[in-house]
This record gives sequence, structure tokens and C-alpha cells, in this order.
Amino acid sequence: MKTALLLAAVGGLLGGLALYFSGRPDLASTVWLVGVLPVLGALLVEILRSLWCGEIGLDIVAALSMSAAVLFGETLAAAVVALMYSGGTFLESFAEGRARREMRDLLARVPRTATRHQNGSLEEVPLDDIMPGDRLLIRQGDVVPVDGTVASASAFLDTSALTGESLPIRAQNGGDAMSGSTNAGEAFDLVATRPAKDSTYAGIVRLVEEAQRSKAPMSRLADRWSLGFLLVTVAIAFAAWWFTGDPIRAVAVLVVATPCPLILAVPVALVAGLSRAAHFGVLIKGAGPLEAMARTQTLILDKTGTLTDGRPQIVTIDSHDGTDPDEVLRLAAGLDQATKHPVAQAIVAAARERGLSLPVPTNVAEAPGEGLTGQVDARSVVVGGHGFVTGRVGEAAVEHPALAAGSVLVAVGVDGRLAGHLVMADPLREGTHDMLARLRRQGIGRILLATGDRQEVAERVTEGLGLNGIRAGLTPDQKVLLVLTERKRGPVMMVGDGVNDAPALAAADVGVAMGARGAAASAEAADVVLLVDRVDRLAPGIEIARGARRIALESVVAGIGLSVMGMVAAALGYLTPVQGALIQEAIDVAVILNALRALRISPAETWSPRSTATGHQPTLLQGNQT
Repeated sequence: MKTALLLAAVGGLLGGLALYFSGRPDLASTVWLVGVLPVLGALLVEILRSLWCGEIGLDIVAALSMSAAVLFGETLAAAVVALMYSGGTFLESFAEGRARREMRDLLARVPRTATRHQNGSLEEVPLDDIMPGDRLLIRQGDVVPVDGTVASASAFLDTSALTGESLPIRAQNGGDAMSGSTNAGEAFDLVATRPAKDSTYAGIVRLVEEAQRSKAPMSRLADRWSLGFLLVTVAIAFAAWWFTGDPIRAVAVLVVATPCPLILAVPVALVAGLSRAAHFGVLIKGAGPLEAMARTQTLILDKTGTLTDGRPQIVTIDSHDGTDPDEVLRLAAGLDQATKHPVAQAIVAAARERGLSLPVPTNVAEAPGEGLTGQVDARSVVVGGHGFVTGRVGEAAVEHPALAAGSVLVAVGVDGRLAGHLVMADPLREGTHDMLARLRRQGIGRILLATGDRQEVAERVTEGLGLNGIRAGLTPDQKVLLVLTERKRGPVMMVGDGVNDAPALAAADVGVAMGARGAAASAEAADVVLLVDRVDRLAPGIEIARGARRIALESVVAGIGLSVMGMVAAALGYLTPVQGALIQEAIDVAVILNALRALRISPAETWSPRSTATGHQPTLLQGNQT
């Protein structure tokens, strides 16, 4: 439809000009009128539809200018306005399409089938048929269809479409592979952990579709400005006619005051901001949340899984009786392969990261909540709490140095003796200090921690961060109350990853969920989802949001300001209707192109592209403390 209107306007204008310069001005006027009428008719239909919905837009000014130009015989000016209006809407449509390109690419990459191992052979199956536990073959260049774990020795994954990581990452055996990433290396096997409909990529696609359907509150604000601008336009046009007695001046004023594509520059800038943020792994659900993100003054952070990685990691290995620390870790991890306990899985992951070969354990017996016993390389191994292990190896409880708040002590017994201890903790994520400093430079004046953990643990973890406050031991409803209290100071952003954070995320002006490993409830309740498991992506997201909003405001202020100047010049007789139409066309094109600058916002990043998408893993410290 927009293309057809543009072609009609172009054909009418060019055809009329050809006849005019051929010495047929009367026929030229008729051709110009024929080119104007389809555009004017479509414009009147759009105005009636807007009025029916209770909206008054600047399309009314365009309709007045075309109608007045036709009425007073200025058909060339009317043809130029028709070209301006149809060309502006076409350009806006093209610009929005470019701004959404990255999101369309994301949708287009959704795989439809997968290759599954079945009874010793391979079969191509629809994604809906894949269930947790299925073993899939991911060939080179394939998009990972569902979330899963790597079943081969390793996998080389390109996550740039999801996270903006410039370099591929290597996932080891047992490591997570996120749906939507691309296999950049050799073929590997993947064991599905979720159905396709619940995968990370499927959730991202749903959020993208929701973002594309949203309308910015700023656009509605522009609609409200429309009535005032319309009144100013009519007043200047009427005054020019009244004081000079020349209706052509009024026509010139109306022609200059046709900024329909101008107001469309606002959603162009904001949609471009959404697209740009998605490139950096920050999925903003709509233009409204993007604006709220740009105005945020207070940031509230959850602790576990947000400021910290949310998974216990080995801090030190304390060996006894001269046992090699690597051997302590290898035997403990070998036995821990037989359980899904989070601490055990963290020990296994640490051993694999060190390249240790883990034998298959035998004769395993598990005491739930206490520990494991079994055989590893024909050696008797016990792993668990200090009391559990010392009781099994028949030794008196050996005193261990006091642990810091929030740390976990895992004892390891081998062949009837205490071989050592693994000290585990949930440390801060990499780059947290730099991120908070950068957020303060961006205008976030107040940063708080809200956690359900104990006060002493929260204080130890956040020591040195310079937070404005720590609220510990909070229940979900207390987190909501904290958000509502802080909202009295200004717009609040809440960041969390668990089900217990979902109510607070919904209550905040901007709720941000850790989407890579966070709970589905928090992602649904949030306005913004971090596609990569890195909280330091907040800073680029906020910088992009503020840049896009600033560019949108620049487009509105500059466009309307230039239009008013042109109206005054036309009222004083310095512009003819045709000249005014050409000037307004240039203004509208300029502000839409200015809005597209949001696609090139380049926030300074503080994270290393060589880091893995699963977060920072601290170096293991070794010792021989007894």
C-alpha cells in the first residue's frame, strides 16, 4: 500500500512536470491532482481511524495542507506534499525494517528439525519430538536446536547471535550448550535437557516477538503534542491570511507544517535501540522498558546468581599427609560423578577444567545430605561433610581453619585416612566492581543489595563494592516492599534470577532477569532479559537505552523547531507553497536519518571477549594446611 501511494505521487508529480515544461500547464495541473487524490484519500482514512481510536495525529496537518493547496489551485505544491507524505511513510517503513533487521535474523535462525541418535542410526525429527535425554548430532554449521549438555569431548560454539561475544567459546564434556548458538567446530553430540518449546532460544524468540509488537509511551507523548502543534499551525496560517489577505501564505504555512514522518522518527530511534541492545546480549521487551531503563536512578541487585555466579566453586584445596592436591581433586570428582548434588557437580566441573581424567566409580553408596562412599581406581574414597568423612575413616575430627561466611567445606577420605579438604564458595562475578563504577558514572545514584541470604554472608560477598545499602534475609514480599519504597525516590531497576525475584521484578519500573540460567518465572516477569549469564551487560544496556532516547528527543525537538521556523518564514512571505514543501521534505528525511544513528551506538565494554558465556571461573589455590 505504501509503495503504491509513493508510486502514484511520484508518477503524478513527474508526469505533471513533463506536461508543464511541454507547454501544457492546464493538463499538468490535472495530472498533479490525479497523483494527489489517492494519497489524500488514504490519509483521510488514516485520520478517521485515529480519531475513532481517540488519537489526534499530525496527519491532520498534512491533510489540511494538501486540501488547501488543491482548493486554491496550488496543485504543484499539493503534489510535492503528497510525495513528501507518501515518501516519508515509505522511508519510515524502510528505516524501521532496517532497525529490526537483527531481530528478524534472530527469528529466521530458528531451526525446524534436529538429527537424533536412534537405535544405532541417525534420524531427522521435528523439534517438537525432542525430549530431555535424547542424544542429538550437531553438525558443523548447525544451530543448536535445544538446550543441552555436550556429550562429546568438547564443542566449539559461536554464541555471537545471542550474546554478542566476538569469539567462539569451547564447551567441555558435560558443559552447557545454549540453544540458538552455532556449531563453529567439528560435529558433536548433545544430550537434550529441555523440550524445544522450553529452550532458551524459544523463550528468546517469544520475547522478541513481544518486543516487536510494543508501542513506546514516547510515541503516545508525541501524539499528545500533536493537538498543540495543530493549533499553533492553524493559528499561524489564519494570522498570515488575516493580516495579509493572501490565502497562498496560509497554504505555504500549512505545507511547511507537515511533519508526519518526523514523529515517526521516535519509534525508529527506539526500535533501533532495541535492536542494538539485543546485539550486546540485552533483550529489552519493548520501547517502553527501554525508555524506563534510560531514566533509572536506583538499582537493586539480588545476590545469588546475579552478583555471584550462583554455583559453588573451589577456592582452595588443602591436602594432608603430602597427598598431591590434584590427586585429592581427581579422586573426589571421580566419586562425585555418581550424584547430581550441586556441590558435587561443581567439583566434577573443576576437575574437568583442569584436564584431569576421571575414572568411573563403582560400589557407590550415597547418604542424602551427608556424602558418598565408593571405589575409584580400586581405592576406597569418601566425600562429604567433615563429620561424615572423619566418621567413616575412623579418625578424630581434625580441626580446620575457620571458614569465611558463606563458604562450604568438603572433606575427602582415601583408603581409611583423611586426604584433604576442598573449600568452596560462591564468589562475585568477574567485572562486578568495574560494572558498578560505570553505572554510577552513567547516573545511577543509588545501588542496593536485596537477598534472602544471611547478613554476614551478604556483607562478606559485597565487601569493597561501596553499595548504598544491604538488605538481607528478605522474603519475596519484602523484596517487593523494598522496590515500592525506593520508587518514591525515582525510577527503580531490579535485577534477579530466581523464582523468588519474579514479584519484585514485576513491581520495579524495569525488571531485569538473568536469562541464561535464571528461572522462567523471572524471565516472564521481567522487562529486560540478559541473554548471557553476565550481569556486567547491564552497563552497555543502559548506555544504549539512554543514547536511543536522547536521539529520539533530538529528532522531535529539531524537527518541530525547524518546522516552526519554516512556518514563520512562510507567513512572512519568504516561502512559496512549493518551496515550503521542499524544505519540509528535507527536514523530515533528515530527522529520520538522525534517528537511525541509534543503530550505531557503541558502548564501551568492560568484559573480555575471551571469557566464557558461563561466567568467570576462579583460579584454584592449593595448599598443604594440616
